[in-house]
Amino acid sequence: MEQEHKRRVRYSGKYPKKFEEKYKELNPEKYQDTIQHVIGKGSTPAGMHISICVKEILDFLQIKPGQNGADCTFGYGGHTRKMLEQLQGNGHIVALDVDPIESEKSKKRLMDAGFGDDILAVELTNFANIDEVAKKYGKFDFLLADLGVSSMQIDNPERGFSYKVEGPLDLRMNPQKGKSAADILLEVDREELIGMLVENSDEEYAEQIANKILAYRKKGQSPKTTTELKNIIEEALSFIDERDRKEVVKKSCQRTFQALRIDVNHEFEVLFDLLEKLPTVMNPGGRIAILTFHSGEDRLVKKSFKTFTRDGLYSDYSRDVIRPSAEECAVNGRAKSTKMRWAVVAE
Repeated sequence: MEQEHKRRVRYSGKYPKKFEEKYKELNPEKYQDTIQHVIGKGSTPAGMHISICVKEILDFLQIKPGQNGADCTFGYGGHTRKMLEQLQGNGHIVALDVDPIESEKSKKRLMDAGFGDDILAVELTNFANIDEVAKKYGKFDFLLADLGVSSMQIDNPERGFSYKVEGPLDLRMNPQKGKSAADILLEVDREELIGMLVENSDEEYAEQIANKILAYRKKGQSPKTTTELKNIIEEALSFIDERDRKEVVKKSCQRTFQALRIDVNHEFEVLFDLLEKLPTVMNPGGRIAILTFHSGEDRLVKKSFKTFTRDGLYSDYSRDVIRPSAEECAVNGRAKSTKMRWAVVAE
């Protein structure tokens, strides 16, 4: 029996609003004009990720042909591609990612661009396992870790990373492993939840939000979707003066989702493991660049670089953070909170 042809979902208005309707943005190779228009407005096209601090990273890493490098956070592959170009066909980069969905797309994109197995390897593993990766590929001359969440994950409602769109309350980098945010909210106790909100995102109204989540859980209504959690936060903060409430709720939603994401993916634990192992996986004189996006992870990176420099494992490290330019932030709003730190391994 011949399958009935289904027309593509069309949208009302000039531009699509729903993720699944943005078919042009989701096909950057085919619809370059649309992509450039969206970027020109200071937005990130659906399904894409605009790499941050590319010039600053390349200026510091000083990549030379023949070197061996690692991109600990493959993502959309933007940083990886720029580093591969510096090798000029001679050398090797291994790219790590825990997201099986996006890493496969990015690998194909770079393979199609001419970067084959001889110069690029992709490992589906957490960067906490960087020591095992180094055993397989050799020590590194340069290494990058971009700790931000990729725009592809944020924008896709099925991943549950954003309170702005309806979707399952998931937040896992690898949706095939571990517990979702909804699962965690079903079992976490009050003190643990308050601690999570304070430690992971400095949430000012942690107690009020935790109390409201647990009140709903007692009624058998623990949040299972992003919108349900957002509504609970709004209700928890209903005591805020109406003139300020909208902005306060927005900030608390951002911080609550961040806190959950960090907990779901054990982000502080795996970052600590990476930082501890870095001196052992780098060649003498090797260069390390790390991009952070919130104060908790930035503190961990700064402390590690400072300690290992004092211990003689690094010859130098960045005392001050490097930030993206005002021009870059104007084009890419998601760059505004970025901080770059670097370290050089002792000879």
